[in-house]
Amino acid sequence: MSRGEWIGFYSLLRRECYRFLSIPRQTVAGPLLETFLYISVFGAALGSRIDQIHGVSYVVFIIPGLLLMSMIMNSYANNSSSLFQQKMMHAIDDQLASPVSNYSLLVAYTVAGLLRALIIVSIAFATASLMVHLPMEHLWIFVLGLTLSGLFFASIGVLVGLISTTFDQISSYQTFILQPLIFLGGVFYSVALLPEPFKTLTHFDPIFYMINTVRYGMLGQSDVDPYLSLLAITAATIAIIIINARLFKRGYKLRS
Repeated sequence: MSRGEWIGFYSLLRRECYRFLSIPRQTVAGPLLETFLYISVFGAALGSRIDQIHGVSYVVFIIPGLLLMSMIMNSYANNSSSLFQQKMMHAIDDQLASPVSNYSLLVAYTVAGLLRALIIVSIAFATASLMVHLPMEHLWIFVLGLTLSGLFFASIGVLVGLISTTFDQISSYQTFILQPLIFLGGVFYSVALLPEPFKTLTHFDPIFYMINTVRYGMLGQSDVDPYLSLLAITAATIAIIIINARLFKRGYKLRS
């Protein structure tokens, strides 16, 4: 990467980070409050009725899933809305006319969403650790599982922002696809508790594997092989990055 290319990449990344850090109540405080409420409400309401799952207290059992949910929603929302806004305001036209390559633009947008999600999840983890004792059985799997999942959905956010022509499309993907997959992926329960055919159907949910990878990293237990799940997440992340790279190279819908 040439000096000019690096300066352009860094400037865009810094602008994207400044964008979400300049409105912390919306981009940081809101998601943190949401995570805190999930822990408090579900931990108190269901925790009093469900003592343990697989030998772990219920409130501790759901925290890995809540952290992953926060990672997914924030990485997706940041990139889908930011790229779409840049297209609608034609601000991206100046970026495309600059000496910065389309690949550098793609990396800057993707990394910005991942950084936002990592910041929020780190603070949420610290907050949760003050409320309950959190074990950490396999730290590297926990960190890698969260980061790869965040990178995957940061890339999905870029893709959705790229192909969308209205804000309604962005919210529709989130409401009718992303949120159902998250809640059906096992955030609040173990798949072992489900009857058939729901137990089998859950295995077709990609977020199910992400949740179990993160849960294995923290608790040392999973409903599926965590190493195969990690491999699948890595392959899916590489695939979506390649798709985005090809679309950016073509300039697909970058100018609205």
